[in-house]
Amino acid sequence: MTPIQVIGIGLDGSAGLPDSVQKLIQQATLLVGSDRHLSYFPHHPAQRLMLGDFHQAIATLRTLLPSPSSPPSPPPLAPSPSIAILVSGDPLFFGLGRLLLAELPPDQITFHPHLSSVQLAFSRVKVSWQDAELISAHGRSLEQLTQALQQGKDKIAVLTDPKNTPGAIARLLLALDLPSEYQIWVCENLGGNEERIQTFPANELAEKDFAPLNVVVLLRTDRQKALTLEQLPALGLPDQSFFSFGDRPGLMTKREIRLLVLGELALQPGQVVWDIGAGTGSVSIEIARLFPQSQIYAIEQTAAGTALIQQNCDRFQVKNITSIHGSAPDALQSLPNPDRIFIGGSGGNLSEILDLCAQRIAPKGILVLALATLERLTTALLWRDQLPQSKRWQHHLLQVQLSRSVPVGSLTRFTPLNPVTLLTLSQTPTE
Repeated sequence: MTPIQVIGIGLDGSAGLPDSVQKLIQQATLLVGSDRHLSYFPHHPAQRLMLGDFHQAIATLRTLLPSPSSPPSPPPLAPSPSIAILVSGDPLFFGLGRLLLAELPPDQITFHPHLSSVQLAFSRVKVSWQDAELISAHGRSLEQLTQALQQGKDKIAVLTDPKNTPGAIARLLLALDLPSEYQIWVCENLGGNEERIQTFPANELAEKDFAPLNVVVLLRTDRQKALTLEQLPALGLPDQSFFSFGDRPGLMTKREIRLLVLGELALQPGQVVWDIGAGTGSVSIEIARLFPQSQIYAIEQTAAGTALIQQNCDRFQVKNITSIHGSAPDALQSLPNPDRIFIGGSGGNLSEILDLCAQRIAPKGILVLALATLERLTTALLWRDQLPQSKRWQHHLLQVQLSRSVPVGSLTRFTPLNPVTLLTLSQTPTE
């Protein structure tokens, strides 16, 4: 039997441990743990080592283990463990176990996990958790949580600490201004006599206090935030106001980029506009609301995207957008000639799309591309440079690198959006 037994324990103390594990603790000559864990065994005769500075405690444990260079001694007649380390839940789930394995010989350690707080939390909320995103904010930043929320993860469990509290998580959720809503559960004192499971809206949770031992569970709902058209700005619709892809809720032309695209297009009333690779239709809807006499054709190759475009048209009550399911350039053949073109996605057919757009666009037309990769930008520039000099288009580039502020506890930092290059093409006036 190994000399170190790492034992997970819950808020129900020794009563929640099986007899075999309780026997290991009874046989220990040294108990190691926090003040709370040691308090579960007030009458244990063993020596005690408080887990304050983990590295100092491990250094002490190292002196108690046999040296690897010393000759092996004959086994005792009744071998038994001498050190019992008491930890919360599963020691190998964001616990002390990883540090112990890194600092001490693994062959001298045996683990006895208890139910983790995350297991208990999902059991209390009554939601399966094999596909959940598990995040520890204990002594860490909320950056991983920010990414998970922006990616629209369906289920997220967060281990909190005195800084990254349920309130701090709620404030982060509100600041991110996401298109999807999350149901927030706060699970306190799991497994103990004072266990409490509650759900709150984010705006109510931000200022509440909770027990130090808690887990936050965030469950993405299918609900879209309520929309009041009268309260929307005339220009620059919030990202969260659009219906979006359920598996990729952040996949849209972001508000800040849309504003720049609209400016680069130099729109006028009564125009025909092609929006190629329209996604959720966010750019088309901005144009349609600004210019109700214009006609916008939103071309999208995915059925899900085409359905979203129509849902967003209904949501914003715009009537001058035609949603077209198909791949460019083939889907463009029967459309009326455009005055303006925006290309947000090309499906790998960028050169062919540009060829057709150059043939069909009206004199003095303007074409704007939003390009997220160097390869697509190179393709577009090579296409332009390979045109005959007499048909060469003027162009200019705008590289966009934006960051949005997000709260970090009581502080604020910036989180960058994906960089985008806007390429604006306009026909060179003929002599």
